[in-house]
Amino acid sequence: MAYAVEIQNIIKKFPSVTAVNDVTFNVDEGEIFGLLGPNGAGKTTLIRILTCIMKPTSGQAKIREFDVVRYPARVRRNIGVVSQAMTSDLDLTAWENMNIYAKYFDLPKKQRKENISYLLKIVELEDRAKDLVATYSGGMRRRLEIARGLVHRPYILFLDEPTIGLDPQSRRVIWDLLQKIRKETNLTIFITTHYMDEADVLCDRIAIIDYGKIVAMDSPSNLKRSIGGFDIIEVSLSNFTPSVMERLKAMKFIKEVAEKEGALRISVEDAAKSMPVLIEEFKKMGVSILYLAIHEQSLEDVFIHYTGKTIREAEAQKVNMFLGAGVPRQLPGSRI
Repeated sequence: MAYAVEIQNIIKKFPSVTAVNDVTFNVDEGEIFGLLGPNGAGKTTLIRILTCIMKPTSGQAKIREFDVVRYPARVRRNIGVVSQAMTSDLDLTAWENMNIYAKYFDLPKKQRKENISYLLKIVELEDRAKDLVATYSGGMRRRLEIARGLVHRPYILFLDEPTIGLDPQSRRVIWDLLQKIRKETNLTIFITTHYMDEADVLCDRIAIIDYGKIVAMDSPSNLKRSIGGFDIIEVSLSNFTPSVMERLKAMKFIKEVAEKEGALRISVEDAAKSMPVLIEEFKKMGVSILYLAIHEQSLEDVFIHYTGKTIREAEAQKVNMFLGAGVPRQLPGSRI
């Protein structure tokens, strides 16, 4: 089977620390693959290796079967890159920005015109193609930069924090856009993000990297199941009695039930499947529901489980993976 990305035993050492420590994994063609990790975990260094900005100390990485060290020119022609920083020229129109970028890849004039027209239509900017980028909103500019990264029809698109700094509505637009592009072109997308909901919605698989090692990798749903916790259904009842508690404890799909501050906290494996059954059971018991809320296992829970920390936006803003790597975090007990 051909992979879009093949990484075998990649190691990258700096004088004082090993930033990437024997990392191995593959990315399937047409997959949206997410890389999550706190600042200094190694994700920046790894992506810089994959985009031919930095050479590994040892190991091998391939993009579309082209070794990133031996064939960097071929790799660069097969990748599109959208950095965290906005780099489109404010004093040029959207069309001019894309045309200049297309010339870097020596695309003939006819092909440039066809590609630009097609992509501006996909990102819904065709009506603003001749407007200066300075007049664009943040969300519009991000859509333009995604289109620009695809102007040479790359095999894989690397996205660094694609929705950072955007409002919730604009973030959703970008999510829909990426899913639309993947569906229409079977494009492979490699994304880094610190937004857990973004990774959950977009990614087919996610790798969590910490201290230079991959500590977990799977689909979002499998990762959430892997940490062994349960979803919590919190419910307040109008006429709660001890017999209700006893009946709940006897139900096989309920793992645990406890009363806290007048509300019941019911632990189940899958809240979405359990809630309708539970509501029906309350009806049979003759009790009324005053309040009901669900806390499902989240990728945030998974991340905390494997790394012992949360990803904060301040961390994600410290480094742009295409413009400069941050300082790698030290392993516990190490010294610089």
